[in-house]
Amino acid sequence: MSQTHTSTIRTPATRTSATRTLPTKKPGPWKPVVLGLGLFLAFLLVWQLIAAAGWLSDIAPTPARTFSRGAEILADPLYRDGPASVGIFWHMVASLRRVLLGFIIAMLIAIPLGFWLGSSTTFRRATDPFVQILRPVSPLAWLPLGLALLRDAENTAVFVIILSALWPTLLNTIEAVRGVHPSYKNLGATLGTSRVDRLLYITGPAALPGIITGMRQSLSTAWLVIVAAEMLVGGQGVGFFVWNMWNRLDIDAIVVVIVLIGAIGLALDYLVASLQKVVRYD
Repeated sequence: MSQTHTSTIRTPATRTSATRTLPTKKPGPWKPVVLGLGLFLAFLLVWQLIAAAGWLSDIAPTPARTFSRGAEILADPLYRDGPASVGIFWHMVASLRRVLLGFIIAMLIAIPLGFWLGSSTTFRRATDPFVQILRPVSPLAWLPLGLALLRDAENTAVFVIILSALWPTLLNTIEAVRGVHPSYKNLGATLGTSRVDRLLYITGPAALPGIITGMRQSLSTAWLVIVAAEMLVGGQGVGFFVWNMWNRLDIDAIVVVIVLIGAIGLALDYLVASLQKVVRYD
């Protein structure tokens, strides 16, 4: 009896020890940073070795020359020697002004229109062919038409930004409004709330995460398009700077500006992503 009793006591302990798992140690936050820095340095080393081996053209940029040119460009970013001869800071400001102006105008059009089309099945079906035809058109295809209609390079650049930023937010707003659960709307109607209150306190908050997602896509698209638009319309701006440096065959300066464009685009995306985290709910 004692042996049988002892075995019944030891068996659960044996099973417990067999199924016990050791705690996993989470990697520190510095490891991705070190890995990313190592990959970046390896990329620069390979780039420099390829350039030194003569595998690239004579005007191809190198890490050493790009770093030296970047130090020159950033040493005096605020200089002004004329309407077009200005520091990189003023080119960035000109591009950001056009992007933000066009983005705001596009949002003022896309969000109310998206609420309207998302709430009305009849109007959404009536306008869907126009949306599907105009949406795939490249924003730069509208540039000659904008110049013909507006006769002003500055307004044409903003016009192109509006068209490029309009569609992502419009489509996301429509789908976000359509995706609001009908029980929420029915509950509001049952409680006797007005249509405006249902829009402000039920449909709006429920659709807000989808709208912010569209705004994030619109802002990224606008920042992509502005470079190509400014190459054609001229004046100040990062696109004009890149085209001007190409005419001078200053490829190292172009690489510097590409890095700055990417950094500003990352900052803009981070700002909208932070707003997206605030309005997100489960």
